[in-house]
Amino acid sequence: MTLIPRIRRQDFGVLTPPPLGGWTPALTVTVVIPAHDCQGTLDLTLAALSAQTYPAELMDVVVVDDGSPEPLRLPETVPDGTKLISSPPGGWGRAWALQAGLDAASGEVVLVLDADMVPHSTHVEAQLRWHHLAPYLVVLGWIDFTDPERLPRPEEVRAALLAGEERSLFPLAPERHDWAEQIIQDHDGLRTAPSSLATRIHVGATASYPAGLLRSIGGLDTSLVLAEDTELGYRLTQAGAVFVPDPRARAWHVGLPTAMRDFAALKRYNDPYVADRVPYRRYLRTDPGRQWRVPYVDAYVPAGAYEDVRASVDGLLGASLPDIRVTVEGPWTSLGEGRRSPLRDPDLDLRLIRAQFAHDPRVRLAPPPADAGPAQEPAQGSPPVVPPFRLLVPPGWVPSPDAVERLVGRLEETDGGVLCLALDETEDGVVVARLERTAALSRAALVAGPGEHLDDVLDEVFGLEWLDGRAWGFARRPALYPPRRRPAPEHVVQLAQRDKEILLLRKRAAALRTELAEQRRLAGKAARDAARWRQKAEEWRRKAVALSRSRERTVLRRAVRRVRGLTSPADT
Repeated sequence: MTLIPRIRRQDFGVLTPPPLGGWTPALTVTVVIPAHDCQGTLDLTLAALSAQTYPAELMDVVVVDDGSPEPLRLPETVPDGTKLISSPPGGWGRAWALQAGLDAASGEVVLVLDADMVPHSTHVEAQLRWHHLAPYLVVLGWIDFTDPERLPRPEEVRAALLAGEERSLFPLAPERHDWAEQIIQDHDGLRTAPSSLATRIHVGATASYPAGLLRSIGGLDTSLVLAEDTELGYRLTQAGAVFVPDPRARAWHVGLPTAMRDFAALKRYNDPYVADRVPYRRYLRTDPGRQWRVPYVDAYVPAGAYEDVRASVDGLLGASLPDIRVTVEGPWTSLGEGRRSPLRDPDLDLRLIRAQFAHDPRVRLAPPPADAGPAQEPAQGSPPVVPPFRLLVPPGWVPSPDAVERLVGRLEETDGGVLCLALDETEDGVVVARLERTAALSRAALVAGPGEHLDDVLDEVFGLEWLDGRAWGFARRPALYPPRRRPAPEHVVQLAQRDKEILLLRKRAAALRTELAEQRRLAGKAARDAARWRQKAEEWRRKAVALSRSRERTVLRRAVRRVRGLTSPADT
């Protein structure tokens, strides 16, 4: 048994691709080319594919004519095994044509190439060498843009490729996929990019996929006529794919794409469709009170006591993250509708839960996974809804309003796979809530061997962390639930808290004013006392001066009398 290589997150550096021309390919590949009214560039694409270094016996080509006004034809210079089909009725657009090509593809790998791409001779080989290393890689070609005044003839293209001179076929345009190349450069060739970021560089003009992986996720979203590669990249991420951009898989893009010619109009068109389907684009989901086709977090609560389940579900629905979907798992089909004692029904709690949430559009009632039966194939044009995060909550445990948002932020910050929240310890063991990354679960399922514990594999490929659930905002439901009084809305609570704080500040200000007035009174009294004492001091000074002068006069008179007495006639 061949072990599947285990890539941790996006670090495909653990794989070593063989040198071009120095290995023996084994996988078959079908090149699918969606085309509409582009015979001139399609001829160049097919001519370039006829001169590939990848073995011709392992490659076939399917061209899908997407309703061209003048039906497309196969030119003289084409690879062996090339066929032209028309898009089936009922739809139109690139995604519709690609799905038709995928349905017709027989290769183990599907390489999608737009009809305005002229690949270098090693283009297919450079991408396919990665697929021989791991079955969950999405390999992206490297695009050089050109806007020539004159197109070369198909035979000139083929000759240039056979001579190894394809770099001189076209003048290089100054435009590039700067944003994608910057992401790749900033993250060590995309090896250190977070999972939610790596998916952004998926541009479908040249990319290859394991056919089984592409079919397992439901193929293309054929309801989209633009942004289909963005949506497909998101679902591939959730399926556990690793994105590998290879600069050796170069191709010319003849003419500038719409994104470079009219980016503002393209973004205006795409934003509503992307917002509805790609939860990673948080900046597109800022509208309050909105619900979206693909939720950000899928929360699961097993059926239990009515009050416990209701408390947990209410806590989740009241979270600060608006795009949460809640699933209550239970044996709903076992609930009969025959005569029974309403108050002594053994399934009473289950019935009350169903009555409480059956008509809430954000809550689903579903059987446990073991009772759900085989997975149903998604209908064409309606790929499955796959949220990027899954939260498992035991009934009776209630998250605080911001708990889920903070936990998702933690998982995104660390690019981890699972957060295990220890809630309580009972005789039966530890009660645990779990926040899981869908991409990590899918990757672990792809690479796990027989008998391996899935958590061990999750820890290896993405990382598993234990946290204190109570410290992160989980608490047991109140003894009385639901409460007798309806809890005030959060904004009302905030206003009441603000009013309470304002009242306290006003009381404090009044106390300070009273204290200030008392200090001013005391200061005034002190000033008056000081003035009175200064007045008394001045009076005492004047009296002292007067007394001093009086004493001086008395002493002088006595001295005069004594002098006079010494000179009296009696003395002579």
